Amino acid sequence: MIEIQNIKFNNETRPDLGFELVRLEQLLAREIEQDITQLHKVEFYQILIITEGTGKHTIDFTDYDYTANTILTIRKDQVHRFFKNSESKGFLLIFTEDFLASLLSHKEVSRSHELFNEFLTSPKIAVDKEDFLSIESLIKDIELEYTKNYDEFSSGIIRNALHILVYRLFRIKVKQGITLSKHKYVADFIRFQHLVEERCFETKKTLDYANLMGCTPKTLNNVCKAIVDKSSKMIIDEILVTQIKRLLINTSMSITEIAYTSGFDEPTNMYKYFKKHTEATPEVFRQQHS
Repeated sequence: MIEIQNIKFNNETRPDLGFELVRLEQLLAREIEQDITQLHKVEFYQILIITEGTGKHTIDFTDYDYTANTILTIRKDQVHRFFKNSESKGFLLIFTEDFLASLLSHKEVSRSHELFNEFLTSPKIAVDKEDFLSIESLIKDIELEYTKNYDEFSSGIIRNALHILVYRLFRIKVKQGITLSKHKYVADFIRFQHLVEERCFETKKTLDYANLMGCTPKTLNNVCKAIVDKSSKMIIDEILVTQIKRLLINTSMSITEIAYTSGFDEPTNMYKYFKKHTEATPEVFRQQHS
């Protein structure tokens, strides 16, 4: 079994910047230590902009087909992989959370996180030609600043350009009918999501998360229903299954060890739980991604 790679941010060209821009065709042609065509986990945010060609990209075990004028958003700690395709061209923007937070207010950073949240919106954004031209122009300005004009002012210019890009992507989402940012429960939902991601191996009970948030299970359930039209139990299950999947492909632990690590009293209970939610056994899933 090939263990999944955990890739940290490492910009050798601009080590102090916290940001990197790479052309997709150059990235796929590189000889690099990490094989990005294999599933790997990243500790930074990414925006993938497809300008030409067709292909697909895997994000947390889901394949997303793309064509020109497609944008994919990938948040830190997600598992993803590229597929080699000589016809695909575009840009990959890579940046740390600190880079984003160094310029934006807390409220703006929180809103930016919504763009990368797979529960709130799809990672795939199909963009019409007019909107895509404005985005591509902005990306090329960033590329020029990053590669040719780089000086003491560039970091601030790039941050501001990235700020504009995030808001343009939000505008596109709003045009497509997604207006979650104004909902009063968004912040509560994101807090609940983060708690589950951190503690799902410790507890799978809605009551425990409601207590952590200082509300009732009914209120927590209403929050989830209002934002994503799912129960709080469904959100817990989805996150836990994803975390188990990551253990299955990210470690050489036995199924029994994974069962106990993920908080099940008996391996058979985890086996049944995983199969119920994925229609595959843990062994089959591991083999499919080995």
